[in-house]
Amino acid sequence: MGIKSWLGIKNTALQEGNGLSVSLEELMNMRHYLAYIKRKKRKQTFSCQAGDIKSAFKGRGMEFEEIRAYNLGDDVRDIDWRVTARKEIPYTKLYAEEKDHQIYVWLDLSAPMLFGSKKELKAVTASKIAALLGWLALENKDRFGCIIYNGVESYLYKPQNSRAQLLAILKKIAQSGERVLTSPAFGEESLLKSLKLLEQSAKNKAGIFMLSDFSSMNDEVQKELAALSKKSKLYLINVFDVLEENPPKSGEYLAEYNGKRLIFDSAPKVYKYDYFTYFANKRKRLRDFCKFFGCKLLEFRTDTNISEGLKIL
Repeated sequence: MGIKSWLGIKNTALQEGNGLSVSLEELMNMRHYLAYIKRKKRKQTFSCQAGDIKSAFKGRGMEFEEIRAYNLGDDVRDIDWRVTARKEIPYTKLYAEEKDHQIYVWLDLSAPMLFGSKKELKAVTASKIAALLGWLALENKDRFGCIIYNGVESYLYKPQNSRAQLLAILKKIAQSGERVLTSPAFGEESLLKSLKLLEQSAKNKAGIFMLSDFSSMNDEVQKELAALSKKSKLYLINVFDVLEENPPKSGEYLAEYNGKRLIFDSAPKVYKYDYFTYFANKRKRLRDFCKFFGCKLLEFRTDTNISEGLKIL
């Protein structure tokens, strides 16, 4: 049974847009996938194997608060055996409900994200994932915040558990996506400022999802990401296009950049090898970085169906 029929959603409800920009209606419709996520997680509960990526969406967690003498009715599983042995009377641990779990999304809508060869631009895919993360945070009663980076400016929305705030974020994402099509921009200094803004805004232990193609991941950017990984649970969601992973079919192609035109032939084996190697090296750098700093790398190709890509959550 397909996702649309299982959810009971009309085909028109989840129709794709033009692929160049994402509409507010499309971002609103991402909430319909929440039921699919819940159903998928129920199935995983009975799985004999556990995944290697733990979700940042934990709902109301519990934090250690204090130790006191054991009282009748306390859960024996919370007994602190070290203190009990030292005091020679049973002591138990008390936990306080976690009240302020934050989820942050940093959404890259800069010029490098305005590329796509099949279904949609990378910026569109990233925007949809950001919306889905927002709806999931709202469903789990987590505080959701967002930074929208358009290549020049950053728009900060501080974390709130508010449907009105989420709708304001989705509206801004849709507006920004349309605007960058006519005036795409990217600046290294503005990128670093945006990352510093995220570091200053996010609380310790926040769950941070960064949606980008990470094409501008130089040493300075890595330093900022490393700083974020030390204070939060960091997820790097690498959004890429199939044409970045696989070279075009053999033939001659015309490419234009910054007013300059170039005709190249994709048939030679050395060209195909260099093409594969470039993307493979980029992916390896991201994987090595995440392994070293303890953050998670999630990959999402623009022509992947949302239902197939939900495993990242």
